[in-house]
Parts: sequence; structure tokens; C-alpha cells
Amino acid sequence: MSSRVGDPEIVFDPVGSRYHTFRIPAVIAVGKAVLAFCEGRLHSAADAGEIEVVLRRSLDGGLSWLPAQVVSAAPGKTCGNPVPMVDPASGDLVLVSCQNGADAIETSVARGTDPENGRRVYVQRSTDLGASWSEPVEITAQVKPADWGWYATGPCHGITLAQGRLVVPANHSVVPTGVNGGHCIFSDDGGLTWSRGFVDRNDGDEINANETTVVELADGRLYFNARNHLGTGPARVHAYSSDGGVTLDSQYEGIKEITAPGIQGSVLRVGDRLLLSTPVDPSVRRELTVFVSDDSGLSWRPGVVVHPGMSGYSDLVALPGGRVGVFYEAGETSSFATLRFATFDPSTL
Repeated sequence: MSSRVGDPEIVFDPVGSRYHTFRIPAVIAVGKAVLAFCEGRLHSAADAGEIEVVLRRSLDGGLSWLPAQVVSAAPGKTCGNPVPMVDPASGDLVLVSCQNGADAIETSVARGTDPENGRRVYVQRSTDLGASWSEPVEITAQVKPADWGWYATGPCHGITLAQGRLVVPANHSVVPTGVNGGHCIFSDDGGLTWSRGFVDRNDGDEINANETTVVELADGRLYFNARNHLGTGPARVHAYSSDGGVTLDSQYEGIKEITAPGIQGSVLRVGDRLLLSTPVDPSVRRELTVFVSDDSGLSWRPGVVVHPGMSGYSDLVALPGGRVGVFYEAGETSSFATLRFATFDPSTL
């Protein structure tokens, strides 16, 4: 497995910025426009605290980047988990994200003991390729039942199905146990209204589906790939849906040939192949690798190492001209020191 990845560009670097840390990348491309979203963490690297959703745009396929802009922010709030998509009917960009109180503790929210600071879900739109955004509109009541505590969209890009449905991969916790489960939400009117799709809850110890990514296969089925958070089985799990995410064909199952340290990943379809990005060291976040599947996710093999050192969350995007972009966390001594963008030719894998 030789390295065929171009030199990375540092897109978000906290040095000299008003932010302590940038984390949780999500990326989408519309023609030559590439939009790279992340969380701008103001005061610490922690998942809690005041956090804003920030964006940098490229209008030349990722060769150069415009200055950072704030997309979603609220005083005393954590705003994060951005999931961008395109509404095919209007051409608008649609962004789903989550908010909670900045002082909230995830374990308390997951068990339902801190409802006032709990997770809420919002949607925004842009009519000008991300140059400006509407105010966040809350959709929590449409997508989150009363007995769910934690709630997370992505984190990664969402998808637009061939027939126009928008699909956001997500996960939740069940009150009062705090046990994780996978689900998705979808919209058939371009992101104006939303419905909850499948809900997968494995009650055993082996699988505990968490941060999730999704792709539409060539035959129209959806393939969901998720982090197995705190589960005793393989680090990543997957499942299929034959009805656009409304139900799963069967529950999540482990992927035995992929090792990972327990982390988010991203999946993308390029032609008849699937690509999956994840660090592969089972004990530490390092060696970000793109895996390849030639059989719709049934089996996987290593394709290319994007970053051999410390590396974390990532998202994949198809670019004009056939290349694939990787927007990812990486550093020398920290897996999320900076957010970088690199490209590779998937035909060489």
C-alpha cells in the first residue's frame, strides 16, 4: 500500500485565531465549490463548552480557501456536529446540526438527567453556495423522541438520494440507561420537514452503534457504517436499508477486517467502489487510512494511507475531475492539532 496522496493544505489552524481548537470535520462539494465545516471550540479542546459551527469555502476545488466564517453560534451553547447536503430541487445547501448547553455533561444528557441543557437539532439553508446562511430552525420535535437523551448528527456529510430524499446519519442514547443506538433522519421536501427513519438498538454488549456515516449504493440501497462505541465487538459496524433509510434490512453487524481505535469515520461511493476513511491503530488515533470495498461494503481492504502520524476524525468528498478529497484532523503530537485537506486519485487504489 503506497502513498498516493497529494500534499495536504492546512485549512483550520487555531494558532492566531480566536479559537482554542478546531475539530469534527464535514465537507461537501458543489461543482468546483468545496465547503469545509467544523467545530470552532472557543475555550478548550473539550467536547463541552462554548462551540461554534464554522466554515471555510474554496471556489477552485480545494486549491485555495476563503477566510473562516461563523455559520451557527449562540451564547452559552455548544453548536456542533454539522452535516451538509444539497437540496436538488432548489439547489440550496442544507445544514443540520445540534446544540446543547455549554455546561452540559454528555453522560448526564445521555441518561436524561440534564434535560434543560439537553441536545436539540436544527436546520439551516444557504442560497448562495454557503456565503450566507439562514438562522437555525429547530426540528427537535420532529426527530427526537422524549425517551432519548444524547443525540448526534453525523458527524460527516449527509447525502441526497437519486430520487431527491435528504438523509442524515445519526445516533442517540436511550434514557435512563444511556445505551447508544444508530438511526437516521430524512426529508422528502428539500429539508423543510423531517422524519425519523430506522432505529437500531442492539441490547447486547457486542454492538453499540454510535457516530454514523451513509452512502447510496448503485442499486439504490443505503449502506450505513458506524463507530462501535463501547461495544465488545469490532471497532466498526455496518447495516443496509432497502427503503431509503426507513428500516434496516437487518441490525448492525461487526466489520472484522477493519481495525480502528474507536472513532468516527466517513464512507463515500465512487463508481462501483466504496471508500472508508478511519485511523487504523487499535489503541491510539494515528495512521489515517482509506479502505476500499468492491462488493458494496461486504468486505474491505486497505487502499492508501492519508496521514501516517497522529490523526482523528475525517470526511470524504468527490471532486471534479475524478479525484477524492479528505478533510481530516491531524498533528504531530495531537490527533486534532489542525484540520487538513488532501486529495488522491481513487482509480489508483
